[in-house]
Amino acid sequence: MSSSSNVTSLPRLTTAGGVFPREMVRVHSSCNILRSKAKVGGINYFNPGNIKCVEVHKSRQVAVAAVKSLEYETEKPTNQDVVSEKMRVLSERIGTMLQNMNEGEISISPYDTAWVALVEDTDGRPQFPTSLEWISNNQLADGSWGDRKFVIYDRILNTLACVVALTTWNMHPHKCNRGLRFIRDNIEKLENENEELMPIGFEVVFPSLIEAAQKLGIEIPHIDSPCIKKIQAMRDFKLKRIPMELLHKKPTSLLHSLEGMQGLVWEKLLDFRSDGSFLCSPSSTAYALQHTKDELCLQYLLKAVKKFNGGVPNVYPVDMFEHLWCVDRLQRLGICRYFRAQIKEMLDYVYKYWTDKGICWARNTNVQDVDDTAMGFRLLRMHGYDVSTDVFKQFEKAGEFCCFPGQSTHAITGMYNVYRTSQIMFDGEDILADAKNYSATFLHQKRLASELVDKWIITKDLPGEVGYALDVPFFASLPRLEARFFLEQYGGDDDVWIGKTLYRMPYVNSDTYLELAKLDYKKCQAVHQLEWKSIQKWYRDCKLGEFGLGEKRLLLAYFLAASTAFEPEKKGERLAWAKTAFLVETIASQQLSHEQKREFPNEFEHGSSLNMENGGRYKTRTRLVEILSNTVSQLSFETLVAEGRDIKQQLSNTWQKWLKTWEEGGNLGEAEAQLLLQTLHLSSGLDESSFSHPKYHQLLEATCKVCNQLRLFQNRKAHDAQGGISDLVIGTTFQIEASMQELVKLVFTKSSEDLDSITKQSFFAIARSFYYTAYCDAGAINSHIYKVLFENID
Repeated sequence: MSSSSNVTSLPRLTTAGGVFPREMVRVHSSCNILRSKAKVGGINYFNPGNIKCVEVHKSRQVAVAAVKSLEYETEKPTNQDVVSEKMRVLSERIGTMLQNMNEGEISISPYDTAWVALVEDTDGRPQFPTSLEWISNNQLADGSWGDRKFVIYDRILNTLACVVALTTWNMHPHKCNRGLRFIRDNIEKLENENEELMPIGFEVVFPSLIEAAQKLGIEIPHIDSPCIKKIQAMRDFKLKRIPMELLHKKPTSLLHSLEGMQGLVWEKLLDFRSDGSFLCSPSSTAYALQHTKDELCLQYLLKAVKKFNGGVPNVYPVDMFEHLWCVDRLQRLGICRYFRAQIKEMLDYVYKYWTDKGICWARNTNVQDVDDTAMGFRLLRMHGYDVSTDVFKQFEKAGEFCCFPGQSTHAITGMYNVYRTSQIMFDGEDILADAKNYSATFLHQKRLASELVDKWIITKDLPGEVGYALDVPFFASLPRLEARFFLEQYGGDDDVWIGKTLYRMPYVNSDTYLELAKLDYKKCQAVHQLEWKSIQKWYRDCKLGEFGLGEKRLLLAYFLAASTAFEPEKKGERLAWAKTAFLVETIASQQLSHEQKREFPNEFEHGSSLNMENGGRYKTRTRLVEILSNTVSQLSFETLVAEGRDIKQQLSNTWQKWLKTWEEGGNLGEAEAQLLLQTLHLSSGLDESSFSHPKYHQLLEATCKVCNQLRLFQNRKAHDAQGGISDLVIGTTFQIEASMQELVKLVFTKSSEDLDSITKQSFFAIARSFYYTAYCDAGAINSHIYKVLFENID
């Protein structure tokens, strides 16, 4: 295009540096494919798809100003500043919460507080008078004690315990009467309550509380009702099964509920204290203190009572639990990038107390559970910490897994976290392979039976969480797709946990997290929707539809990019990914002769110099060459503006490699993965030295290998479907899974001389996008596209 082309007047352009000199810019309107053209350092840069075509003959600064000056054409007045300020405030609030994490923020348990209130001092007076005061001040309007969520097990247990404590010390008879009235009016509701909502040890401690009440002369209404007799029978059955010899021989989960047991040998049990408590249970420790007057038990309870102003939670501390589940929630909500420093501190803390047998909900405990261990293993591995699968040995027996060693029942969330963890196994980790098979089977069976109710948490949409994990495996779970679903599944402040009583974890289940996550998602989604319009315009201006692929394929390409590199500041990477992927598919879909294929790379290399000299014989190919050349120029120019680096020659060379593979009929999946990766890295401004790093080559080889396997698998599925074969393969293949495991090991492990984590993650991101399209069917993909890019957030 010459400078003498039709020239139209240009609006007055202003930039941060002042008015852009009119004589430096010429706007052309006679472009067949509209484009911006800048000549910087002797190189022409084209920008397909822009309304006007700018030819700049000055310095790079002038080119930058020209591009920025045209942005006013698409900007619209929004409440962006208000939203940004709100997000800033929320981020600071959450950051303060994370920085103040200590031993765990958790709600108070009336039941445990009552047990603490029952302890006598050496003079026969209440050892903890503030606990009695807390009970007095926290009776609910209906006469009960307990969480604001009404679960009859929780309310009855808490209320009876508080009535027993107040009656023991002859305090507040009117409050006791109101509590007994509540029990009388509601106790028979136990008959119809879901047993999965029964607090830990309820069937043991509730009958014991009834007996304690009767000794105080308290009349329990409906004591002979069928539901009470059923609970007493459950208690008798469970106590007969408890191996008392084992209880006194080594630490077990039974230490958490000593207050419901008889015949305990305290001299042996005292050896199993950790930090002065029995498995971090205030009620169990208070019961021990009543019988032993042990100084360490007393100090533990004094500390807890002081921290919670008279009350105590059902378990304390909960530092490991809080740290891990907080990180998990921030990640799944899609806002972890705002808190990278705090997340590192939290995981450093967990790793400090990590053991070769796993962990429990608190540090320094002598009993471990598979739920906390699985969550810890998963997050630590994904962030590059060295952890061994040996931690799962004590939870496995003959291919079956349990929460505590020797336990026969399972919680949904425990197996759910085992399943999630098993998906980040490295090749050869057989115990995680067994864990995956067992947990997946368990969860599938529960889903089929509509029994996805957990005994540890009452959450907004546990079936949805489990269903997503089963339907979209980790290798296919694009970051923005996971966030979009979890925004609907996460209950925030309304989620409540089930321990000995119902309890809440405000740093794990927080409306503040949810509010920031929704604002962040809406902000990103608005950016993506504007970008989709711009990429549609590029498609239409270039008349790409004439080459046989519709906008639906373009939308898929953009969806994969936007669901992975979703952050607003990664616009260049998103658009480069989407346009590159679509052009690859378009070129590969053309029915060209061998001669035409051979000429395509030559024309591209020489800037489409043949143009239309052959009377239209090669019109399709030549137009594609022109579109490709202009797109490479555009992406190069945008990177020059954003990163200050000229990548045009490198990007052209990368395309030449792909075109050569296409021409020769080579492995297109492998070539496409390499093209996408290098385009992504060049567009992001990755340091040139990284391309020659040994780890880069390892990652590139592993990624290209698995992407080629996935593309072949996907093509075979499509071929089978077209042939009317309905019994399609579910999942992928052993070889693909092994290759993905090889890749994630390279991505998740750290070495002394290593690439940065963000660069390594980009290799996994490309492989994940290939896995997603190979694994998910067309119907699922279409629904995901709509949900992620276009469906509004409530």
